[in-house]
Formats: sequence, structure tokens, C-alpha cells
Amino acid sequence: MARQKGLTLKILVGLLAGLVTGIILYNIPTNYVTDTILINGVFLVVGQLFLRAIMMMVVPLVFISIVNGASSMGDVKKLGRIGLKTLVFYLITTAVAISIAISIAYVVNPGVGLDMSKVVTSEPTIGESIPLAQVIIDIIPSNPINAMAAGNMLQVIAFALFIGIGLSALGEKTKDVANMFEQLNELMMKLVSYVMEIAPYGVFCLIATTFSTLGFEAMVPLLKYMMTVIVALIFHAVVTYGGILKIFTGLSPLRFFKKFLPATSVAFSTASSGATLPITIETIEEEIGVSKNIASFTLPLGATINMDGTAIMQGVATVFISQVYGIDLGFSAILTVIITATLASIGTAGVPGVGLIMLSMVLQSVGLPIEGVALIMGIDRLLDMSRTAVNITGDAVCTTVIAKTEGEFNEEIFNSDSENALN
Repeated sequence: MARQKGLTLKILVGLLAGLVTGIILYNIPTNYVTDTILINGVFLVVGQLFLRAIMMMVVPLVFISIVNGASSMGDVKKLGRIGLKTLVFYLITTAVAISIAISIAYVVNPGVGLDMSKVVTSEPTIGESIPLAQVIIDIIPSNPINAMAAGNMLQVIAFALFIGIGLSALGEKTKDVANMFEQLNELMMKLVSYVMEIAPYGVFCLIATTFSTLGFEAMVPLLKYMMTVIVALIFHAVVTYGGILKIFTGLSPLRFFKKFLPATSVAFSTASSGATLPITIETIEEEIGVSKNIASFTLPLGATINMDGTAIMQGVATVFISQVYGIDLGFSAILTVIITATLASIGTAGVPGVGLIMLSMVLQSVGLPIEGVALIMGIDRLLDMSRTAVNITGDAVCTTVIAKTEGEFNEEIFNSDSENALN
């Protein structure tokens, strides 16, 4: 526990130091040392090596942990019950998130009186969105090996569940195989702990790179929009998640957020739910007290389909773009935005920038110009980092609630160490 507290502090120091360093470097005139050696040299290499190190483990960790979790549950009905609880929780909180965002946006009116000519710097390049029907069809992989190679997480999860259920049904006949997956899971968690040792340095370099290239001049016209998104993110995290945690588990939201801080910090620096997954799983098991059976199932699923932070950005951005273009959204259009954003979250991966793809779908659904995405592209990276932190917090709260209701939660772990610090 002492090691974890020390690591948390180091990550926070790395994040703040990277922020300050990035701002200083941005304001230094262009030169070979800062641009080539530091920003595009040391910072780029160390930051990307850290990111690749954790991305390297995502697919094997998800596959192994879900096989292990599904096989150890023993009861297929229990697995189905937990799966239904998880899906309902994710969909409801996503709908709540975007509703909060739209409500706050209409109070603040972030797009009223904005001169677009000061903001638009480039044409949007948006990837093609995938219809929901195709997303459902694609859940079952035609080639599971190819799905792993491509990093298609929904397909990896589906294949892992099949194997886990098969191992559970066969019982003693495949005991050795089940034991092997348990050992592989232990191995993956050990590898995660190794990567976490370099996390403070990786976080520093990623944050320094981001802020050294992100000019505040681009932010000023959009500060109202940015603050609206950030306020909605904080409100959803504190009120919605904190309230759910307190009501359904009786646990202290303050202690939960504090103990989950290492994962939140990594999510902020990487802007990727998928990349943060190994750290999220380690933190939720070792610091929060959730059993491996639950965490190995709900967290990978959440990193794939639960995008509350991204939904908040879409809600605010939709209102913002409609106000900039002078297009009024009626009640039916707002309802369409809520439904589209909630369902769109199922079909997008937890990688940086995916929110812009989802936003293009939402804008199309209510007849708003997709060109409006160009208004927010310049500052989306910063908001992407913020909403990713909220995304994984939602995954963690859902996992904790389900673990508590299923009797798969160790409250001694949750209350240990930080107890005195918080009282």
C-alpha cells in the first residue's frame, strides 16, 4: 500500500511537471534544442514507449482476464446476470451523462455570439461511422486470431467469453487449462506493475508534448465551450457516480476517487480507455477491493462500450454547433441526440480522438453540418484527456457496485491505508 501511495504521488508530480514544462516550452521561440531534441526527441520517444508498453498488454490482458473470470464464475446464469447488470448500468449512465451535458449547455449557451472566422483552422477529417446493426453483427468474430491482431475488443471479449463458458461447463476435465489461465492472469498483472514503475516518466513526457504544441491562442475563443464540457464532466463524476456509489454500496466516494487516482492520472495523460485498462484493472482489484471475477469482465466491457465522458462532449458540442450556425434544436432533436449518442458509444473503441467520429454521427442524426466539428478540433485533445478520465471512472464505479451486490467485494482492502488520511 505504501508503494501504491508513493507511486500515485509520483504520477501526479509527473503530470503537473509535464503541464508546466509544456507551457514553458510553448512560449520559448522555436529552436533546435527544444523542438528537435526535447519535444520531438526525448519526450516523444519516452512518451510513446510508455504508451506502447501498456497497449502491448491490452489484448492479451483482456482475453486472459475474461476467460479466467468467466470460467471461475462456474454458473452461466450468474455470468448472464452480471452481464445484464453491466450493460444496463452503462447505457443508463451514458444517457444521464448526455442529458446533463445538454442541460448545462443550454444554461451556459457556449455558442452564442461566437465569430467562427477566429476559430476554424482546418477542414474536419472524420472516419466513417459504423451502423449499429453492423456493430452487433461484428461482435462475433469470423476469425478470432485476426480480431486479436486488429485489436477489435468487442470480438476479443466475445471469443474469450465463449472459451470461459466452455471451460466452466467442462469443469474438472479442463482444470489444468483453467489453472493455466489463472497463472497467465497473474503474469499479466506482474507485467502491469513493471510498466507502472515508469508511469511517472511516461505521463510527464506525454503531457509535456501535448501542452508544448497546444497554444492558448487557439483556446481563448472556445473557453466558454471548454468550461461547459469540464463543468459537466465534474458534475457527472461527483454527483452521478458519487451518488450511485453511496446509494448502492454505502462506500465513501471521496475514498474511492482518491484510491482510484493512479488510473485516472494515466487515463488523462494517454486519452485512451483501452490503453489505461491494465492499470484500471490493477487499481480496482488491489486498491478498491473488487474480485478478479467481476473486474475481469466488467472493466474490459466498459473500456469498449461505456463512454460517458465522450457522451458529455457530444451533448455540449451539439448545442454549441447548433448555436454557432443559428439552428434551433427542438425537443425531438434533443431526444434523438441522447439516443444516438448512447447507442453510438457501443460501437466505438476507447482510443484517442474517437469522440469526433461519434460526434459526426450525432450531428448527422439531427441535420447539423458535420463541418462544425472543425470548430472544436484544435482544442479537442485537452478535452479528450479529461473525458477519458471520466470514462474509466464510470467503468470503475459500475464494477464496484456490481461486485458489492454480488458479494464479490473486499471492504477491508477498500478501507485500508487511506482510512486515517481521510478521517
